Amino acid sequence: MYILVAPDKFRGSLEASEVCQSIAEGIKLAYPDAEIATIPLADGGEGTTRILTEQSKGKFVTAIVHDPLGRYIEAEYGLSGDGKTAFIEMAAASGLGLLKPWEQNPLLTNTIGTGELILHAIDAGVKEIILGIGGSATTDAGMGMAFALGYEFLGEDMEAIIPSGENLTHIKFIRTEKVSQKLKAIRFVVACDVTNPLYGESGAAFVYGPQKGATKTMVSQLDNGLKNIARVAAETFGYDICEKPGTGAAGGLGAGAIWFLNAELLQGVSIVMDQTNIENHIKKADLVITGEGKVDEQTLNGKVVKGLAGLCQKHSVPLAVVCGTLMITSNEAKQAGITYAVSVLNRPMTLQQAENEAYSLVQDATFQLVRLFFHKGQ
Repeated sequence: MYILVAPDKFRGSLEASEVCQSIAEGIKLAYPDAEIATIPLADGGEGTTRILTEQSKGKFVTAIVHDPLGRYIEAEYGLSGDGKTAFIEMAAASGLGLLKPWEQNPLLTNTIGTGELILHAIDAGVKEIILGIGGSATTDAGMGMAFALGYEFLGEDMEAIIPSGENLTHIKFIRTEKVSQKLKAIRFVVACDVTNPLYGESGAAFVYGPQKGATKTMVSQLDNGLKNIARVAAETFGYDICEKPGTGAAGGLGAGAIWFLNAELLQGVSIVMDQTNIENHIKKADLVITGEGKVDEQTLNGKVVKGLAGLCQKHSVPLAVVCGTLMITSNEAKQAGITYAVSVLNRPMTLQQAENEAYSLVQDATFQLVRLFFHKGQ
């Protein structure tokens, strides 16, 4: 029997690679002769760069860049084994986690460091850049990133506008003459798992601004700034994308990636699955086992489990899910293409206990489900 193990992380307790190992051990306990392939997955958020780099047998590169407030930091990104693709998480240079709570202010932060990481990767000779845009500290619509790449932002009197959230409202012109020509030769793919438009009540400022330290007054100011840069960008590039789903991701970096990088916005899980060639493994599998910390309605809308379910249905392969918290009904599981779903919690316990025992709990749950699937051969 050939079993594919392809889980996401269990947030707060196990990385995806650790979940892989735990599930594999559970399989071996139940079915010692099983052939097992393990592919840790991610949905485009935290950890995606590491997974893609390791899966491609690549390496990690460190660059000196600016953090969201302009201080020099070391930031890491991945290079594929063949050196043709860079895997960058904007959070490595422009993430909220780089700031102390009292430093968080999206009027003052920018994405210059993300642009510097892109430049560093281009200078390394890559032909493609996969950019994850979760966890941002910024609401600058990618203005800082573009500035680092040679774009110029000018005011009414043609004065230079410094990248920041508060300066979005002052932009009157965008100049492209000094943009590196190398940019045109690079394919950009953006891992984007939110569908928010650029501005408005469902946009970047109103939905995500408060998480980054914005007050109600600041949110309104940022939203007006996003409307302004959208107008100027439409005049500059000849098209309007403000209503496009995902343009509000990462403080409008979704929109900025389209304007300034000519990027394609894709679901993160689809990017990871494509890069790992997971469909080829599913085709020959007798069973696919996946998992994540919580399986709920959000899981069924673009997460790892949903992505795998679609491919398993396509090739008539059963899909089993192990998780910490199971919050979907049997009917929802069936409609999603999930053959079997089980919580690893085998007794009443606190969250702390569950996190501490996660490895053995996943192993035990896997043992039980594999025995169920293949009991006739044992």
